[in-house]
Amino acid sequence: MTAAASACGPYTRFVAGVAFPLQERLKRHDTVAVRRALERSQWWPAERLRDLQLDRLRRLLAECADGVPYYQDLFRRLGFDPRAVTRLEDLEALPLLTKADIRAHTAQMKHRQARGLARFNTGGSSGEPLVFFIGTERVSHDVAAKWRATRWWGVDIGDPEIVVWGSPIELGAQDRLRRWRDRLMRTELLPAFEMSESRLDGFVARIRARRPRMLFGYPSALSHIAAHAERRGVPVHDLGIRVAFCTSERLYDHQRQAIERVFGCRVANGYGGRDAGFIAHECPEGGMHLTAEDVIVELVDADGRPVPDGEPGEIVVTHLATRDFPFIRYRTGDVAVRSTARCPCGRGLPMLAEIQGRSTDFVVAADGTVMHGLALIYVLRDLPGIQGFRIEQESLGLTRVQVVPGAEFGDAQRAEIVEAFRRRLGAEVNIVVEPVAAIEPERSGKYRYVVSRVAPAPAAASEACHA
Repeated sequence: MTAAASACGPYTRFVAGVAFPLQERLKRHDTVAVRRALERSQWWPAERLRDLQLDRLRRLLAECADGVPYYQDLFRRLGFDPRAVTRLEDLEALPLLTKADIRAHTAQMKHRQARGLARFNTGGSSGEPLVFFIGTERVSHDVAAKWRATRWWGVDIGDPEIVVWGSPIELGAQDRLRRWRDRLMRTELLPAFEMSESRLDGFVARIRARRPRMLFGYPSALSHIAAHAERRGVPVHDLGIRVAFCTSERLYDHQRQAIERVFGCRVANGYGGRDAGFIAHECPEGGMHLTAEDVIVELVDADGRPVPDGEPGEIVVTHLATRDFPFIRYRTGDVAVRSTARCPCGRGLPMLAEIQGRSTDFVVAADGTVMHGLALIYVLRDLPGIQGFRIEQESLGLTRVQVVPGAEFGDAQRAEIVEAFRRRLGAEVNIVVEPVAAIEPERSGKYRYVVSRVAPAPAAASEACHA
C-alpha cells in the first residue's frame, strides 16, 4: 500500500478511486492503467527499465516511419532503418530536434492517423512561444507520471490542493465545467500574474481557508507568498500541508528553505515542461528520479556529443508516448548533471544529480568563461536594501541589473553591485544598475532572475561552472 493510499480520507478515496477514473474514461484516456503500471515498474532494476525503453523506442520509430511525413523524409535522407535499432545509443544517428525545426514543419510532424490532437504552446520565456500538438496517449502518460509522484508524498487526487500558476491555458479555461470539476477534485487555482500587496493578502487568506494538503506552483511564486505571510505575521505552518510541489522554474536553495520554514512542509522539486513532458520528480528521500518508462534523457555538450556522467550537459528528450506528434531527441535548452547513485528509496528509476537551469541562465565573462547565474545572484541576494532583482546580460560588454530598492538601498549598494559584477564578468564590462518599482513576470507568469543573450563558445559551454 502506498503512502497516499494509507493516509487519505473517504472523500479522497472516492475521487481518486471513482470520480477521477470515470472522468479519464469519458475522455478516452488510459491514465489509471498507466499509473498502476508505473507504480509497478518504478521498482524494476535499471536493466529491465532500459529494455522497456528500447522496446517502446522501436515501436515509436516504426510508427514515425509508417505515418509521420517529417520523419519519413528524415529517415529516407539519412538511410535510417528503425528496425535496425538494437540499443538506445542508436538514437544518436538522428539529428537533434530544435524548436525551429518544429516551427518549420509543424504540419508534417503530425501522424497521418492522429485524431483529436490538442494544440499547446510553451510560455515563451526564452523567446517566441512554441506551438505543438499532443495526443491522448501523451496526456495519459504525463498525468499518470505526475499522479505517481504525488503519491510518493502521501497525497492523492482529491486531497485539497492550491495551485499557484500563471499559464494562460489554465487561466483561460475557467469555464463552468472546469470550475465544477475543480470543486469536485478540491483544487483551487490562484493566478501568479499579479503579486500586489492586496493580491498576496488574498492568496494567504485563501490558503488558510482551504487548508490544502498540497501546494503546487512556481517556486518563485510560492516563496513570494511565503515571504509575504511572514512579513504580515500570518501563520501558515499549522495548516496540515504535507508538501509543496515546485516546478516550471529552477528551484533555488533559499526558495526551498523559505517555503519549508513558513508553510511547515517539505518541498518536492519537479522538472518538465509542456513540450518535453514530465521528466523528473523528487522523492521524499531526495532522489530526482527520471520518468524512465516514458522518456529517454540524453545529456549532450554544445556539439551534441554525450557528456560523461557527473558533467553538465544540455537535456535532450525522446518522449516515448508521442506517436501522434513525435518529440525525438528534442533540445530542451536546460542543463543538468546525471547521477550514478542509487536512491535510498529503493526505486530503480535513474536520477539527475542536479538541474542547473536553462542555458540562458548562464552568463559569459568578457574572457569567455561561462558561469552559472548563481555567481551573480548571490551578490544581490546578500545585499541589504534589495527587495527584488533581475539580471540581463545584453552583450559581453553590457549587463543590466534591475533592482527593487528598499529603504537601505543607496549609492553604497549600487557601487558594491558594480564592483562585484565586474570581478566576475570583467573589469571593462559596463554594469548598469536600474532601480524599478517592480520586477515584471514573463508572459507565462514565471519570474526569471537571470537572462543572458550571449551564446557561449562551443568549447566553453561544456565547462560551465556553478556557484
